[in-house]
Amino acid sequence: MIKVIEKYPILSLLLFVIVMLGFTIDSIPVTIMEARNFISAREMLTDDNWILTTMNGEARYQKPPLPTWITAVFGYLFGMKSVLALRWPALLFLASIGISTYLLSKKLELTKSHSLINGFIVLTSFYVIGITIEAPWDIYTHGFMLMALYQLFLMFQDGKTPITHSLLFVLFLAGSVLSKGPISLYALFLPFIIAYGIAFKFKGGALHNLKLFSLLIFGIVLGGWWYFHVRVADPETFTAITERETSNWSSYNVRPFYYYWSFFVQSGIWTIPAFISLLYPYLKSRVSNLKAYRFSFYWTIFAVVLLSIIPEKKSRYLMPVLIPLAINIGFYIEYLIREFKNLKAKKETIPVYFQFGLIASIASLFWAVWFFSSSILTGEALIRFIITAIVLLINGLLIFKNLKNKNIKNVFYLVVGFMLTMGLIGLPISKVHIQEDYKDFSGFETINSPLYRIEGIEPETIYNYGDKITNIKTEEGFLIPNELEFYILTKGTDPKTIDELSAYYNIEFIATYDLNTASKDSRSYRTRLVNQLYRLTRK
Repeated sequence: MIKVIEKYPILSLLLFVIVMLGFTIDSIPVTIMEARNFISAREMLTDDNWILTTMNGEARYQKPPLPTWITAVFGYLFGMKSVLALRWPALLFLASIGISTYLLSKKLELTKSHSLINGFIVLTSFYVIGITIEAPWDIYTHGFMLMALYQLFLMFQDGKTPITHSLLFVLFLAGSVLSKGPISLYALFLPFIIAYGIAFKFKGGALHNLKLFSLLIFGIVLGGWWYFHVRVADPETFTAITERETSNWSSYNVRPFYYYWSFFVQSGIWTIPAFISLLYPYLKSRVSNLKAYRFSFYWTIFAVVLLSIIPEKKSRYLMPVLIPLAINIGFYIEYLIREFKNLKAKKETIPVYFQFGLIASIASLFWAVWFFSSSILTGEALIRFIITAIVLLINGLLIFKNLKNKNIKNVFYLVVGFMLTMGLIGLPISKVHIQEDYKDFSGFETINSPLYRIEGIEPETIYNYGDKITNIKTEEGFLIPNELEFYILTKGTDPKTIDELSAYYNIEFIATYDLNTASKDSRSYRTRLVNQLYRLTRK
């Protein structure tokens, strides 16, 4: 099987993502960032707001529109209510990151097998997967940027700027800027340039570098056309949004400089190999290509340093660091594949046994979850759980066997298989844990009366409802609807929150809509996703 995978590396990376998540990722609830993207995409289709983008009918210029355009196309083809279809574009860009990592690794003069390992590492890194739903714009901007960097690397190495590479570089760079502004230029492009200069030195002379700089400017300008258009078409709103967004960089989620120093943990199952791969004095004499290792090492470190300089910090901002880190980890894994059978020192073998032994133990003991969830594992969920437990048990035992035989290559691909199993078979089991008070708007479309809101309703709620929800409360008071009967959605738990309307309407509590899938005593339970519905009829 490994030989077949290595024979078709690009197809293998693409199919891995599709099989792992392409049919089950809708099991995860829609996140707040996703909901914003989905709502804007829906209003592109319903209101034709393709350039001056909106969310719930109000201007939303915080993010450029390219990811939303792509989402809208999939929504048009498969329906805006299909979460699976709306997440497919992000999954394809996830696959593109794995493929670009593989291609770039090949150009670093790594073997085909080694390059493929790098591709699988980045695709199975925790936050690279998580970012597809937590912050969908990020996977697009970094996906486009990595494609652009591959083209730039080719031009750096050749010392030439052929038309094909130049055009692709400009288009991919523009796509990145049109996905999330200059974010990836700072977090991925700039550390790449610094690392390349240190590891390989710039070639081609002043004229060549001037051409590359011109292509860079052209790509940025091409990607920035939307900003210029909105600035002219709606200057007041655009300025207000821009000022608010830029102020967040220094006043919102401010963290100390060292906040990102545990960045390697974001690689998930590769945490220990990630840490060891960063021990430059230890690994530099053991890697197969020192210059390429030095490049990935500096790319990773400078990316972390640059992100650390910015006061505003969030864990998800580390996602671009995981791309060069995956290449870095690949050097350590490739070293183990070559030399582990010859290693005698416990300081080198114990971390390996612990790393892969832990994953094997988790896989082998997955069946024990039944003792804590037997009451809710019924029907299809029980069947799926049994299949998952059996497959993971076999997977875990095979990891133990190959670890004992010191066959690290088999161990590596079994770990990849572990992730594939969890995504394809195990992920839908999470649906059975939906708390008993969960209630969405699936039956609300049968009610003909209009729906309004009087408080800030979360994007997840608006997306789940399926249409805009107009706010009737202003600073001056209420905008009284013309209808004799209508509904109001509010975060308030008591009719007193809409007391001002009681002089004109009879107020009747209808239902509580709770979009939380987690139980109320869970840390992931969010009161902001709980709303009360009232029916108002004119007196």
